[in-house]
Amino acid sequence: MPYDTKLADRIREYLVQFPKLKIEEKEMFRGLTFMINGKMCVSVSGENLMCRFDPALQDEVAEKNGFQPMIMKGREYKGYCYIDPTGFKSKKDFEYWVGLCLAFNDKAKSSKKKKK
Repeated sequence: MPYDTKLADRIREYLVQFPKLKIEEKEMFRGLTFMINGKMCVSVSGENLMCRFDPALQDEVAEKNGFQPMIMKGREYKGYCYIDPTGFKSKKDFEYWVGLCLAFNDKAKSSKKKKK
């Protein structure tokens, strides 16, 4: 399933208001990932947002509208989730989720670089 290009545009438009961010886009996870300052921050996966956030907030964000846990190989990944469109329809909700990802980005660890 291709990713929602309108949602990707919405993220781009939001991120440009932060001129100090180094933004890079990569196609991965069957979608489009926005790398901020060299770290995975937020993605568009199909019609959903895929968010990376502080794992300490897992219980709090799990209560939010549209939240879906990220489960891979039968295991729930704390600090990652999918948000279906009902959870980011409003501008306020959209900015909450992207802001949550940006807030964690400074603390997030970079993935190890693959040796060539």
